[in-house]
This record gives sequence, structure tokens and C-alpha cells, in this order.
Amino acid sequence: MKLEQRKRIISKHRDSLTRHGYSPNALYWSNRAVQETRFSILASIGIEDTDSLLDVGCGFADFKTWTDNIGINLKYTGIDLSPDLIDVAKRLHPDATLIAGDLFEVDFPSSNFNWVVLSGALNENLKDDGAYALKTITRMFQLSNKGVAFNLLDARQIQAHDLQSHQPAQVMNHCYTLTKNCELCDDYLKNDFTIFMRR
Repeated sequence: MKLEQRKRIISKHRDSLTRHGYSPNALYWSNRAVQETRFSILASIGIEDTDSLLDVGCGFADFKTWTDNIGINLKYTGIDLSPDLIDVAKRLHPDATLIAGDLFEVDFPSSNFNWVVLSGALNENLKDDGAYALKTITRMFQLSNKGVAFNLLDARQIQAHDLQSHQPAQVMNHCYTLTKNCELCDDYLKNDFTIFMRR
């Protein structure tokens, strides 16, 4: 990701946080129910109590809030480009490890986490035909020892100049280069799909 793109994303979230405060709208989710539908699908990969988990593009660490509420207590680490969102997340979750930065700048050991998840964090159009998204997926898989779950916007359903959508088949082809144990889920929201990659 180019520096100017990163600065734009940070500024965009700062402005959104100022307008909306702590709410799904500040993260560009339409509502809490849609956000939590995605969380439920991600968790269905097999995430269990006491698992270690890295949440990429964690925002307010709402995935941790959701898992806490259903009785899954994770060893949770979240990372997000936005220091403003991370500041809010730290107030909400003083027991979590929360990092402001880019996934590629933090020296996490390989296979450091049971699971790595990502929800909505690759929707920004970086004008690179999805190259950064594929690089991120590869890094996420390197950091997991059980698997990865992530969602993307479905290019079969949505095309917008300011959003990065993806063809599920193309993303699956990339994932198959990392593991043959891949699964596509695209029957929960119209414009979205999730991929599970298991070790």
C-alpha cells in the first residue's frame, strides 16, 4: 500500500469517527446486524474458547465484543491502520493486544496465532486490481496455525469506483496455491463472500 493511500484511509476513518462516534457507521457498516452476520460466518470456521486470534483491520475490536458476548473468550490481538480507531478499541478492551499499524510492518512470528480473521478491511479501492488483498491473504495464512477466514465484496454483485470488489473464483485460485483446504461461502449477504482456509 502506498503512503498516500494509507494516509487517505487514516483520514477517512478519523472523519467518520468524528461524525458518527462509536458505531458501525463509523466503520462504513450499514448497521450492527450486518456487521454481526459477517462475524458469525467468520467464527463458523471453528473458532473456540481460549483460541488465539489476530483480527486484521480490527477497527473498534467489535469482533472481540461479539465473541465475548457469546461466551468465546479469545486470546485476542487486533491490528488496524487507524490509530484513532485503535484508541477507542483500547478503551473498550483493555485486556486485548491492540496495534496501530500495517500488517506487513509488525514482526509477528510465523504460525503465531490459531486463527487470523479479516472483516471488511480490504474494501478500499487501491487501484491495484486486488494485488494488495492477495498479498494480505498470503501473510494472514503465514501467521495462522489453524486457518484463516476473511470476507470480501463480491464483484458478481457490486461494482463501485470507490470500492474494491473481487471475483470469488479468482480469489479461491490464489488461496488454493497456499492450501487445498479452502471453502467458499457466499449465501449469507447479497454483496459479500467469505473464504475459509484451513491448515
